[in-house]
Amino acid sequence: MFKKILIANRGEIACRVIKTARRMGIATVAVYSDADRDAVHVEMADEAVHIGPPAAAQSYLLPERIIAACKQTGAEAVHPGYGFLSERASFCAALEKEGIVFIGPKPRAIEAMGDKIESKKFANAAQVSTVPGYLGVIDDADHAVRIASEIGYPVMIKASAGGGGKGMRIAWNEAETREGFQSSKNEAKSSFGDDRVFIEKFVVDPRHIEIQVLGDAHGNVIYLGERECSIQRRNQKVVEEAPSPFLDAATRRAMGEQSVALAKAVDYQSAGTVEFIVDKDRNFYFLEMNTRLQVEHPVTELVTGIDLVEQMIRVAAGETLAIRQDDVTLGGWAVESRLYAEDPYRNFLPSIGRLSRYRPPAEGRFGDIVIRNDTGVTEGAEISMYYDPMIAKLCTWAPTRLQAIDAMSDALDSFVVDGIEHNIPFLAALMQHPRWREGRLSTAFIAEEYPDGFAPIAPSREDRQVLAALALSIELLRKDRLDRLPGRLAPHSGALKPNWVVRIGDDYLQMTVTAGMISIPLEMDVAVDGAEPITVASDWRPGEPVWKGTIGGRAVSAQLRPVTNAIRIAWKGMSVTARAMLPDTAALDRLMPVKVPPDTSRLLLCPMPGMVVSIAVVEGQEVKAGETLAVVEAMKMENVLRAERDLTVSRINAKPGESLAVDAVIMEFA
Repeated sequence: MFKKILIANRGEIACRVIKTARRMGIATVAVYSDADRDAVHVEMADEAVHIGPPAAAQSYLLPERIIAACKQTGAEAVHPGYGFLSERASFCAALEKEGIVFIGPKPRAIEAMGDKIESKKFANAAQVSTVPGYLGVIDDADHAVRIASEIGYPVMIKASAGGGGKGMRIAWNEAETREGFQSSKNEAKSSFGDDRVFIEKFVVDPRHIEIQVLGDAHGNVIYLGERECSIQRRNQKVVEEAPSPFLDAATRRAMGEQSVALAKAVDYQSAGTVEFIVDKDRNFYFLEMNTRLQVEHPVTELVTGIDLVEQMIRVAAGETLAIRQDDVTLGGWAVESRLYAEDPYRNFLPSIGRLSRYRPPAEGRFGDIVIRNDTGVTEGAEISMYYDPMIAKLCTWAPTRLQAIDAMSDALDSFVVDGIEHNIPFLAALMQHPRWREGRLSTAFIAEEYPDGFAPIAPSREDRQVLAALALSIELLRKDRLDRLPGRLAPHSGALKPNWVVRIGDDYLQMTVTAGMISIPLEMDVAVDGAEPITVASDWRPGEPVWKGTIGGRAVSAQLRPVTNAIRIAWKGMSVTARAMLPDTAALDRLMPVKVPPDTSRLLLCPMPGMVVSIAVVEGQEVKAGETLAVVEAMKMENVLRAERDLTVSRINAKPGESLAVDAVIMEFA
């Protein structure tokens, strides 16, 4: 077994590998760029080596820097994580030449399967069912249009190298093919240093289901069940689960055996993933093989009890797999939510900044529930524009699928992140979505269910009662705390006023406290709008960001954010501003004028911090709705900004190459 390994990665995956290595008694070496000097993975590792500037192309993507770090520290092996150099055969070969072990497959397998174009050619030769497409190198946009017309729309334009949704576009017509071809090439080059793309038929309403395989150097290969990864946005996975709610035992076995056969054909030695698209009739088609550890590997670990990182290390050290196919059993259900630094209320645009507050839910086993959080950040950390926007991977396990989903819902409600925008509100809403809970999924789920963008769930009448009772309990404890401060001129008499009003949106709910006293822990009975009283019980203290307790016998975990004279409550995908008042104050509140937001309809504002890639118009130009105005790049993704209506450009305030802050004015319209 190795005595010391180097992790050629950053963030949560570097931390994940370090945890297993530490448990195995293996020393670890971290590498870091200027942007990651104070990162968590650097602090966790036994040693750390600086490898360059923030841009990945000048640090994490340079094999010579990684090899030099190995020689400097005496690391015997390198775990590449995912992304960066994890699927570059030349890196693996360079390590082998230096006598350093690559914790992953051999170069031949990476070359055959890691490149999407070559893997499809290989799969076709091995008589594996694949999606129709063109696997050759595409010369230019005209060539791409010609191929797309031959295949038939819609088509998928995909980067040959890498993954993670980078360099992927769906095109439904010639114009989208031309635009998508160029954007895919640009993203592929900036993310992977390889701008080759290919085109294949896009299967409508497919599921994305993948099989985890594990092989050793002695010819043994097994599969560890499947993962359902159909909840995607812009081809980027958002929520994954294991097992799939769609597969039956026969289909699972067929997909698993085909995956094993493919892995054996290339002498696969490590953990790898064979991805399929599955249609409504459970017909499955080989999509690609990822010759690395997947981002979503924790859900497989939770349902099988197998540590995939440990197995990768053992295989790389030459050990024979101690697990046989008959030993693999799937127990319970696991769900993973990817927490991204992006604003769900602004079409999921990237967000950067400092984590002023970062408090995940407690990890561990709680009765029948397991909570796991893979992360590479901590409170005070900086989310930069240089790397992937993923903050953490929150996972829950439970005996059944709905129990795992409900556990995820509660965990998301308890996950506090401040300082940046993030997608927790969207994830929380998704956990309540009927179609998700029923398992009726496809890769178009988000586009179909949120065609106009994401908005918080509107609370039902019952939910409003819960939220109003919660808001009143917070206000009463706040007032009680103030009344107990020393030096008060006129402390109250001690009698609790029974009648209150809670405003939620435009609704004013009449509240009556029928029993109880204000103390910590709190317990009181409240009648809402004349309904039967419900009991509110909690040990929450003023200032805590998460309220936990029961309301009407219902367990509630809700996040709180103070706003002027009110409280912002986020709970199960709902987000409301609630203000508890005395009746006289509420009567005056109804008379207050509504503040109208400023009109920005004649401005194109930069939707997130980023760099202007191109300006597609000139001053004085008339443009039609849907035409491209500008392209802004952030976190390795190109974002096309289009005209929402017919208009005339009167002034352009930005130029290509310029870095802009959020809401900076890019151009003005007449």
